[in-house]
Amino acid sequence: PSASSSFFPTPAIDHAFAGIAAGAAATVCMNPLDLIKTKFQVDTSRPQPLRFRIDAKGKARAVEVVEVTPKVARGWRYYALGGKVGHDMIGALQEIVRTDGYRGLYRGLSPNVVGNSASWGLYFLWYTMIKEHMSKSLQNGDVDPRTGEPKKLSAGQHLLAASESGAITALMTNPVWVVKTRMFTTPQSAAVQAATVPGSTSAPVVYRGLWHGLTSIYRHEGIRGLYKGAVLALVGVSNGAIQFMAYEELKKWRTSVAARRLRRNATSTSGPIDTSSIKLANTEYVVMSGVSKVAAILSTYPYQVIRSRIQNHATAHIYPDIPTCIRLTYTQEGLRAFYKGLVPNLVRILPGTCVTFVVYENVSWALRGLAKSREAK
Repeated sequence: PSASSSFFPTPAIDHAFAGIAAGAAATVCMNPLDLIKTKFQVDTSRPQPLRFRIDAKGKARAVEVVEVTPKVARGWRYYALGGKVGHDMIGALQEIVRTDGYRGLYRGLSPNVVGNSASWGLYFLWYTMIKEHMSKSLQNGDVDPRTGEPKKLSAGQHLLAASESGAITALMTNPVWVVKTRMFTTPQSAAVQAATVPGSTSAPVVYRGLWHGLTSIYRHEGIRGLYKGAVLALVGVSNGAIQFMAYEELKKWRTSVAARRLRRNATSTSGPIDTSSIKLANTEYVVMSGVSKVAAILSTYPYQVIRSRIQNHATAHIYPDIPTCIRLTYTQEGLRAFYKGLVPNLVRILPGTCVTFVVYENVSWALRGLAKSREAK
């Protein structure tokens, strides 16, 4: 079907719907590994006593790390596997099952599904609208001399469109990610509904669900609590921007290869080939999404570790702000700590990314096919 055909009033809504479906499918499949990744990221492998001072607002602030044991040099493998010797992903999953049962593997599923579905839906909505706006400037007779077709957006334009849509989406969904992180890092069996310290103004340790988490954080910590880690989320926009730029360029390349193959096999009366009507194989979507995601993860992973620690309720007093979190993480655990949980994250992210893009592409094509059938009636 033509890319201009849309089942909903606009193509952007089609893409948003496909993004919602893709985000939900990937989240349900990968929630247990997402849980492990978050737990590994917020774990501090070398906890140290801290010296505190009371600031002008009466809050305790960590000002100095008191060394009580020699710093232990750890290899990259130690940190990449989560920072626990002999505690691999399978062991972590078994520990959760022993502690909380199989339901514990889906701890935090509701905010995770809502967050991922909303994020992907909003992302594709804004991304499509921004690309459509950019494409209007290329429709004034701009033709690719090699193919004779209208020029497509460049890699830089895809990077800009992905960055803009990512920033908007990050600000709209950050509160959901704060709740998700806290639910992921709190055992389901720890039925603590009050703050850990008498007289504390922090939110309850255990949330019954997404809405309870959002309202509790707002009531006890205000808007600032809901937007903890928002600055880092904006920094993390680069992850999605790099991924989408790479994916779009790979997709454009594979589509052009398929178009050339069709031209060689076409007859002289077949007419021009519309590259927007070429659907690639699912295996190609898998490879393209996997390659683009690996490149994005390796370049932006450290920010995810810092964001998880900033948002984690249990370490909020240790890491009150981003500079302190970066400094303490580096001085206590070294540079390798910024890649904590990298292996479980890759194991979780790559299948999830492949599921997301395969579902997204197929739902998008299904919607366009339905629209084409409706137009033909």
